[in-house]
Amino acid sequence: MDYDIKITGGTIVDGSGKAGYAGDVGIKDGKIVALGSAPGEAAKTIDAAGKIVSPGFVDIHTHYDAQIMWDKMLSISPWHGVTTVVMGNCGFGIAPTRKDHRLLIAETLESVEGMSVEALKTGLGEDWGFETFPEYLDAIEKSGTAINVGVLFGHTPLRLYVMGEDATEREATAEEIAEMRRLVTEAIDAGAIGFATSKARTHVGFRGKPVPSRMASHEEVMALMGALGDKQKGMIQITIGKGLSYDEFAEITEKTGRRISWTALLAGAQIAGPGSYKDQLRRSEELIASGHDVVPQVTCRPLNFEFNFKAPFLFESAKAFNVISRAEIPERKEIYASKEFRDSFREMLAKPGNNLGRAFPVATISYCPSDTAVEERTIKDVADERGMDVVDLALDLALANDLETRFRMPVANADEEAVEELLKHPETVLGLSDAGAHASQLCDACFSTYLLGHWVREKGVLTVEEAIRMLTSRPAEVFGITDRGLLAEGRPADVVVIDLDKVGASSLKRVYDLPAGEDRLISEATGIDAVVVNGTLLREDNVDQI
Repeated sequence: MDYDIKITGGTIVDGSGKAGYAGDVGIKDGKIVALGSAPGEAAKTIDAAGKIVSPGFVDIHTHYDAQIMWDKMLSISPWHGVTTVVMGNCGFGIAPTRKDHRLLIAETLESVEGMSVEALKTGLGEDWGFETFPEYLDAIEKSGTAINVGVLFGHTPLRLYVMGEDATEREATAEEIAEMRRLVTEAIDAGAIGFATSKARTHVGFRGKPVPSRMASHEEVMALMGALGDKQKGMIQITIGKGLSYDEFAEITEKTGRRISWTALLAGAQIAGPGSYKDQLRRSEELIASGHDVVPQVTCRPLNFEFNFKAPFLFESAKAFNVISRAEIPERKEIYASKEFRDSFREMLAKPGNNLGRAFPVATISYCPSDTAVEERTIKDVADERGMDVVDLALDLALANDLETRFRMPVANADEEAVEELLKHPETVLGLSDAGAHASQLCDACFSTYLLGHWVREKGVLTVEEAIRMLTSRPAEVFGITDRGLLAEGRPADVVVIDLDKVGASSLKRVYDLPAGEDRLISEATGIDAVVVNGTLLREDNVDQI
C-alpha cells in the first residue's frame, strides 16, 4: 500500500492562516507523505468531501497531570479534535512528590483545581511508581498516551518537595533556592517544556493555606526562572497575582530571554479602569511594544462554574470562608446555619468591586432535589419570590440537601463583544481550557468545537482559516512545540476532519466515570468526523478506534 491512511476530497486548511484549498492527504508511518495530490492506494480511506481537513488542535492549558496515569486517552480532549496538550499549568502537578506528601498534593489539587481526593487516591493507587520529575516523565512514556503531551515543571510540588510543609508558611532559604534551581535544571534536561508558577490570590491549597508558590520571594522566582535562561530553553507560564505581574514580567524576560504566557485575560464585569480587561490588555501591549516576549492567554467560552457548599471552590480565598476550609462537613453545616457566618458572607458580597457580589445573586440553581421547582432559576429570582435574602436562600437550600445543592455561576466572559476583541487581538493566544481540572464544576475542554461552531459558523466573527490557526500553529508556536500545528509533508500526521455544518459542543452532562465513581461534567462533540494522531486513527464518527 502507498499509504496507511488517505483522506480524500476535503478542503485542506493547513493551520498557517492561508486560504484553504481542495486536496487529499496521504499518511504513511506516522508522517504526512502527500499533501494536495495523493495518488495511490491506502489501507484506510476517509472520505472528507464537503469537510475541512485540519491539523490536530493544540490545548496549551490543561491539568491532566494525575488523570494521565489512569486515562491514556485524556478524555474528553480528543473528542473535540485535540491531539496535543500541555499540562502542569499554574505550577500544579504531582511530581516531584515524596511518598509522605502524596496526600498533601491530593488535597491541594482538590482545593485549587477541584479534583476529588478519592478519585486521585484510587486512580493513582498506593504505588505511584515515581517520585522525581524525570521519573514521572518516564512513567508517562512507559504507560503510553493516545495523544501528544508536553509537561511544565510546577512550582508548587517543587517547593513542597524541597521545603516540606514549610512551603506554605515562609520564604525559602538560599540553600533551598539553590536546590530548587538545580531541580528546575534537571527537569528541563529531562524534557519539561517549561516552568509554571502562580501568585493568584484565589489559589488556596491544603488546609486553606496558600499554595506553596504564593510564598516564594522575588529572589526565588528569579532564580528558578534563571535556570531556563541558563539553558536558553523552555517557556514560562504564570498565573498572575501580587508580586508577579507586569513589572516583574519585564524583568523576567530581560534577564532570562524566555517567553512568558500568562493567565488569564478574561472579560469581567469591569470594562475599563485599573484591573479591567482593557487595562490588562493595554499593559501587555506596552510590554510587547517594548520588546518583551509576553503572551496573554484568552478563552472563547463564557466562564461558568458549578459549585456546591460542600466544596465552595469559588469562595475559598475569601476571608469569610477561612473557617470553612478548616472544618469537616458536620461542622461546615453548623457554620452555614449560623447568623455570624451569613452576616460575614453578606458583608463580603457587598464590598465594592467584588465580582462575586455581582455574580452570586444571578447564579442559577442547577440541582436541588428537595425543591426541584427552583432548578434553572436564579438565586435572586427565588429569593425575591419568597421574600428572602440571597445568602439565606442559597444556604437554606444547601442545608436542605446535605450541601449537595448545586449552583451555576457566571464568573467571566459573559460580554461577547469583549470576548471577540480578545480573541481577535494579534498578541493573545487561545488557552485556558483547564481540561482535567474542576471536573465537577465546569467543562471547557470543548473549547475547540465551541470556537468553530459558535464563533465561525454561527456568528461569522472568524474565518475558518483564522480559527484553525488559533487552534493549531499559534499555540504550538507560543509554547515552542515546533513539530505540531501545521499540515506539511514530512511532519507528524496529526489530522482532524471537521464537518463545519455540524461542528459544536453539546450541553454539559454529569457522568460518574472517574475513579472511585466520582463525577465530572462532560461535553460531547459534533462534527468531528475523524481524529488521527501520529498516523494512527484515534477516533472516527465519535467512537474510539484504539
